[in-house]
Amino acid sequence: MAADDRRAKRNVAVLVAAQAIIGAQLPMIFVVAGLAGQTLAPNVCLATLPISMIVLSTMLTATPLSAFMQRYGRKAGFMVGAAGGAAGGAIGAWGLITSSFTLFLIGAFLTGIYMSAQAFYRFAAVDTASDAFRPKAISYVMAGGLVSAIIGPQLVKVTAQSMVVPFVGTYLAVIVLNILGALLFLLLDSPKPTAAANETAARRRTRRELLSDPRIAVAVICAMVSYALMNLVMTSTPLAVVGCGFTTNNAADVVSSHVLAMFAPSFFTGHLIARFGVERVMGAGLLILTAAGAVALAGTELENFFIALILLGVGWNFGFIGATTLLASAHAPEERGRVQGMNDMIVFGCVTFASLASGGLMNCAGGDAVEGWRAVNLAMAPFLVLAGGALIWLVMNGRAASRPAE
Repeated sequence: MAADDRRAKRNVAVLVAAQAIIGAQLPMIFVVAGLAGQTLAPNVCLATLPISMIVLSTMLTATPLSAFMQRYGRKAGFMVGAAGGAAGGAIGAWGLITSSFTLFLIGAFLTGIYMSAQAFYRFAAVDTASDAFRPKAISYVMAGGLVSAIIGPQLVKVTAQSMVVPFVGTYLAVIVLNILGALLFLLLDSPKPTAAANETAARRRTRRELLSDPRIAVAVICAMVSYALMNLVMTSTPLAVVGCGFTTNNAADVVSSHVLAMFAPSFFTGHLIARFGVERVMGAGLLILTAAGAVALAGTELENFFIALILLGVGWNFGFIGATTLLASAHAPEERGRVQGMNDMIVFGCVTFASLASGGLMNCAGGDAVEGWRAVNLAMAPFLVLAGGALIWLVMNGRAASRPAE
């Protein structure tokens, strides 16, 4: 077991570095894509469509990419993701240069291939980990996003206006990050898929049977709600900050604080899960997401944006890492490809809907940015109730199952 954890720790180190370097492209793109889309789109209600295309691609490629990794290994899958990210940056830059919203959307779609691959970093962290190290491995890999949260928005400040056409320099920097980050995957020592494992997987539970498992179902619901609500609010944040009279640099700083809050808790989230249990940490995440919406609704001063987005990041961290840990413990190793691909397809399908809804709510649900921002945050409520209810049901169901018969 100790030998396995030494191998796991080496892989975690590689994945943390990849998350930090190549992962910086996502905060960069999330800061500028909506602003660039606002200038290219034929209708301002479509301003966040590029971000929606990224998430749509992530949803559509999650299952085939998971199957690809089940067959050829994590390293090959992560290389495919980096290639998609580089191609997305190149075509996105070309779309900006030619003022083509269509090309810009195609580039965004290719970027989604990288985002889909990055979502599997957390699963790759537990492939060789012991049960005791598993929640910590997930947390440490997610913590790599802390560095990307610093690098990404700062690169936006340097590159956004560095060329004649705004934001082209940002997309060229994305290409460089993908090339540099891909080299790290050569150091990954992940287990090679075996034919026997793949044959066994075919005889495992169907997708319907998997989703009938209470732990898998609740893990999927909580991951879905945590990620979708985070995306719903974050996608509109740059538009809301600028629309309320602040600058693009202010928007970058708010997004930077949000992404820092997404990943900084990862240094201790795994320890909290080990100490208090995964259900309590997930519940805390949902409560913090609720607090984020309340702060956002309380006002549109710059400090409201900072506090709301910081809470949004922490809530996402607890909810998403908790859901990932719960999911990883709820299926057999042979079911890995099927369960993880299904989970991410559902999660990013809902995130796609959230990002589409975000632009419509922000730009078309009210007369100004303040009303739009209010509509975005009010939309969180029913989904928080859904996830909270599912989590309470799981806890109560577990207690009933463990209660001795009278």
